[in-house]
Amino acid sequence: MPIWEKNYKFKGQLEFDIDKPFEKDRNHQQGGRSFYFFDFDENIAFLNTSTVIFHKKTNQTKNLTGKEFSIFQKDIGVKGLYKDYKIEPNDETGSFRNYRDQKIPKFLELLGKKQSFISDLALTIKSADRAWQGPSWSCFYHAVYNKRPIALITARGHSPETIREGIKQLVKHNLLPYEPNYLGIYPVNHPETKAALIGDETTKDVSFLKKLAIKDAYNKAIEIYGDKPHRFGMSDDCRFNIETITEAMQELKTENPKVSFFVIETSGGKYIKKELSPLSPTVAPVKTKQLEFTETSTS
Repeated sequence: MPIWEKNYKFKGQLEFDIDKPFEKDRNHQQGGRSFYFFDFDENIAFLNTSTVIFHKKTNQTKNLTGKEFSIFQKDIGVKGLYKDYKIEPNDETGSFRNYRDQKIPKFLELLGKKQSFISDLALTIKSADRAWQGPSWSCFYHAVYNKRPIALITARGHSPETIREGIKQLVKHNLLPYEPNYLGIYPVNHPETKAALIGDETTKDVSFLKKLAIKDAYNKAIEIYGDKPHRFGMSDDCRFNIETITEAMQELKTENPKVSFFVIETSGGKYIKKELSPLSPTVAPVKTKQLEFTETSTS
């Protein structure tokens, strides 16, 4: 058994044989491809990157894990355990500084200091029990293994180059066989990425930016692979994002009925996959068809 396969096997996740043949895209006979869009944190992986919140009066800081922040985000400064705290938006010194690229002095770069996404991912994946692997890890691995076109659409504000360099850690540690077949990398809080999506750097919420990124990635897919009966799916752990992702994909489905669209919600560690229907011409409710996950159904 190859060392890669030994390293990959872990409880609760699907296993892949390194000698397993590639699976063809579901609609390959009609020229269709299967495109996979992924949120990263709490979806593909649980990292130890912390969000910093500040006490309203004393300015004392408190670090929240990604999971804690996703649970209490709406309550911070409003009610509950963190009602006396606030979120500071400054990219260099504020709440999300660990989710942004920072200016690293040259001498520290020479000593090996990396951006937080790279160092956090490298540190996290050393965990022997693989508990860091999120609910969409198996789907991510399946997509990479079969060389499906992939877009990473994350709320992080690192540069796409930093995200790519971080993913290389998964290859380096024999957790992926090779780098993904990237359709695009969209860290939507990265200033240049945000500007490319909305034309300026006006503050927009993450869900709105992810909606723009989905449509940009879709247009790029059609430009590269042609107008065919493709399949598009995106997984995300945030319920608020799921609503906007569903909205974006239903709009695309209505405009392109021969294309299939899927939304996968992974909040709370679950994995719920839904196929979307077009919007009604008179009423626009979210119409979904819930599916059970299998590797073949995601192709």
